[in-house]
Amino acid sequence: MKKLKHGLLAAATVLSFCFLLAPALAFAAETEQAPLPSMYATFWALVPPIVAILLALITKEVYSSLFIGILVGGLFHSGFSFEGTITHIFNNGFIAVLSDGYNVGILIFLVILGAMVSLMNRAGGSAAFGHFAKGKIKTRAGAQLATVALGVLIFIDDYFNCLTVGSVMRPIADEYKVSRAKLAYLIDATAAPVCIIAPISSWAAAVSGFVEGEDGFSIFIRAIPYNYYALLTIVMMIASILLRVDFGSMRTHEKNALAGDLFTSGKNAETEEEIPFNPRGRVIDLVIPIATLIVCCVIGMIYTGGFFQGESFISAFSNSDASVGLAIGSIFAMLITILIYLLRRVLSFRECMDCLPAGFKAMVPAILILTFAWTLKAITDSLGAAEFVAGAVAQSADSLMVLLPAIIFLVGCFLAFSTGTSWGTFGILIPIVVAVFANSNPQLMIISISACMAGAVCGDHCSPISDTTIMASAGAQCNHVNHVSTQLPYALLVAAISFLTYIIAGLAQNPWLPLPIGIALLFLCLIVIRTVHRDN
Repeated sequence: MKKLKHGLLAAATVLSFCFLLAPALAFAAETEQAPLPSMYATFWALVPPIVAILLALITKEVYSSLFIGILVGGLFHSGFSFEGTITHIFNNGFIAVLSDGYNVGILIFLVILGAMVSLMNRAGGSAAFGHFAKGKIKTRAGAQLATVALGVLIFIDDYFNCLTVGSVMRPIADEYKVSRAKLAYLIDATAAPVCIIAPISSWAAAVSGFVEGEDGFSIFIRAIPYNYYALLTIVMMIASILLRVDFGSMRTHEKNALAGDLFTSGKNAETEEEIPFNPRGRVIDLVIPIATLIVCCVIGMIYTGGFFQGESFISAFSNSDASVGLAIGSIFAMLITILIYLLRRVLSFRECMDCLPAGFKAMVPAILILTFAWTLKAITDSLGAAEFVAGAVAQSADSLMVLLPAIIFLVGCFLAFSTGTSWGTFGILIPIVVAVFANSNPQLMIISISACMAGAVCGDHCSPISDTTIMASAGAQCNHVNHVSTQLPYALLVAAISFLTYIIAGLAQNPWLPLPIGIALLFLCLIVIRTVHRDN
């Protein structure tokens, strides 16, 4: 009893103290603004993501690498204060990104898409499509080209592209012994690189919104012929498949796949569990849900852009909220899919409900990596990485006008690779380009904007902390570090050739001369690589 009294007295004392202190704290919070960290807007702001990327590539373990990068950023921001580091990491990091509406919408979309994949597998639609495809696709090259074709057709959004193409093409790729690493590369290379040259896509809407004071959509259309990285990436995929050229660690993965090991790594914790499926499933049990998902997601996106309030289709797409639109569309698509399966008696209601937690479980690795990657981006932003890069580009703009497209391409690559975000890179670089060229050289402005978009996509394509790269790994059910390490040589080859084409474009200021030169150089490189491998 005495202990209880002492405890109550102590609690009352603490509460009274907090009550008296609260007004002072509130006043201090209103009158004093938190000072910027000493490393703000310096090169040190880019160190945390670089640490995370290097550790991921060295250790082959992505979760701990991302967390260490977050910890380094927290230490830099707080001036190596223990309390400040912990507070910043959780309040301004994990809690902030998981309470962000856009991020929550993407997580909802992920979970629902995972549930739909589980539903389609359980209904037998995926297996039926695999059997159907065997009669149409006869070779490994055919399976890979079919993956590319489907990826190009689904150009609305990169997240949607990655997970949809993965769920449809995995059974076919497995049947023809295409490694999961190669499948992940094909998915990733038809996600952002295709979306960035598709006028009707969430990416076109994002880019158009960053071009202030100009007709953003018109500029996006005019920039497409100059988007050399995206165009050459598509050529790279088709050429490497037809010429049967694989290099770097991808070559090892493909050899192992032909021997029966689709994953190469000794274990693959991210593979989906074997679940029973209905042998009565038909191809329509896959086709109808996918078509429904596409239609519902498009409707969801234009709904958020005000299409049903009188906006035009293009305007609605430009103003759409991809996160909300995809979440709404995918929920309706899942409900329609369940209803169709129940009416066709392919699955019982209980079996449909069992697929919901199974789909969530399949997406847990992607959700974890996305959460870590978003937190690392938030920490990097708090250190002023954007301001540092913007200042560096603005200082070099006046003296290197003709070479600026090539320089912007490299800066975009580095920034997107370090931060894992393409759209953030657009937001930093495009306004600078518009300010520099809008009144002096409109044609060079178009080339430089395209170079910014291409560099952002290239960095996003290479970065292990990019959400699109993470989605591609999830779509292919491939070990994430394996995907990053195998695709990196392919992306770097295209990036090197794209850099040369932007030098030519800055000099010629014509889109049609650099592109054929870039394609010719790409084919030449692939032929040389194939010859070297044959000699060895």
